[in-house]
Amino acid sequence: MTLSRGGMTRAWGGTPLHRGYSVVVFVLLASLDNVAIGLVPPLYGPIADGFEVPQRLLGLVTAATFVVSAAAAVGWAYVGDRANRKPLLMAGTLIWAVGTGGSALAGDYLTFLIAQVVAAVGLGAVGSVGFSVVTDLISPRRRGLVMSFWGLSQGVGTLAGTLVAGLLGSVDWRRPFLLLAVVGLAATVLYLFTYDIRRGQSEPELVDALAAGAEYDYRISRADLPRILARRTNRWLVLQGLTAQAAFGSLVWLPVLFAERAEAQGLSGATAVVVGSVFATLFQLGGVFSIVGGLVGDAVQRRTPRGRGLVAAVGVLAAVPLYLVLFFVPMRIDVPDGASTGAVVAAVLASVVTEPTVGLSLLTALFALALTSANSPNWFALIADVNPPEHRGTVYSLGNLVNGVGRAAGNGLVGVSFPVLQAAFPPPLNYAVGLAAFQLFFVPTGVMYWLAARHSPADIVAVRALLHERAERLE
Repeated sequence: MTLSRGGMTRAWGGTPLHRGYSVVVFVLLASLDNVAIGLVPPLYGPIADGFEVPQRLLGLVTAATFVVSAAAAVGWAYVGDRANRKPLLMAGTLIWAVGTGGSALAGDYLTFLIAQVVAAVGLGAVGSVGFSVVTDLISPRRRGLVMSFWGLSQGVGTLAGTLVAGLLGSVDWRRPFLLLAVVGLAATVLYLFTYDIRRGQSEPELVDALAAGAEYDYRISRADLPRILARRTNRWLVLQGLTAQAAFGSLVWLPVLFAERAEAQGLSGATAVVVGSVFATLFQLGGVFSIVGGLVGDAVQRRTPRGRGLVAAVGVLAAVPLYLVLFFVPMRIDVPDGASTGAVVAAVLASVVTEPTVGLSLLTALFALALTSANSPNWFALIADVNPPEHRGTVYSLGNLVNGVGRAAGNGLVGVSFPVLQAAFPPPLNYAVGLAAFQLFFVPTGVMYWLAARHSPADIVAVRALLHERAERLE
């Protein structure tokens, strides 16, 4: 395939307003898949009670959705790197909306599991194909900053899922799923009006040729897969997800840890679910500092081509001791048992300033999440930096597949560890010990980012040279 000259019927780049709308839509909708994933963990108790099954089976549902979503993303991304991406995004959004609606209507555990798996198939398209589209709108100079918004949207989605589940699902767990299904259907309509982003349009080497009417016609093929894996930076970026996501995957149990702490202090189950969801949401607000991580990554990358990998390595390694402190700091939870959801939320928020232990825990969590949030934007940006446009969706999806396996392992295994640890540590201490142990997976993650930083300069130069060569063929 080659760069070829196309017609000039389309305005180059679209209008600024249309492009801005498209970026906003893609970033917002990227958050929705994480809302869908974040709905289930805070509601493990009510859903398990409704279906009369142990809570650990709900943990397996979450693990299964991680794996299925990641595996489906590989197929979606490969097709997306070869074909028109907008129809794929619309189809994926429809599928996860249908699966989420089916989850709300499920009458038994098996039906709920099947509906969640269907939703996971659709979710695989949003991240992988959407990533490929967004990278074609971002110049390498600002890649870390914009990808921080992409990553932040996903973190916000997880927080929103946790919060919506706790607030809407404490009385009836089915309501959050019904609401999200409706939002998903509306999101499909939003896709109709997005700009059809051209592949490779943000690359400095290609911008003049594309502006003159050329078409970047290179598409991925099976023969490219060995080349993708031959890039050493790709190997470490993909493999780090196995350990990083084992740690991140265990954190979906944060609402359960805080709910158990609330119950241990005498609160009822319904009130404890709200408390756990609000605390988990507050403690994950440090993720908003991914913007800082992206900015720092951009700045250091301009000084050295090893920059993004080094920033991510330092971030995840420095966060480990803070996570260990977070799980073991004792907290006094003083909220009105049996009060309305609003009253419980207000009491939790007030405790941040009235209860020193809560304030200390929040501060520790903010710093820990701020440091680990440097991982996300620099991972996204590095994938774009070391791969040509037609490979990015597939590389992202391969990384996401390993991420899904790691997250499923972290989520599932930590859930199994809690009953085992209970023999030595009574609740809620068994939850704290289990979660703390899984944060040690960040150590090998930091080492692999350091290795990626060693190899990224050569891979970046090779991609830039390849794109320059392709652009010259038009002259």
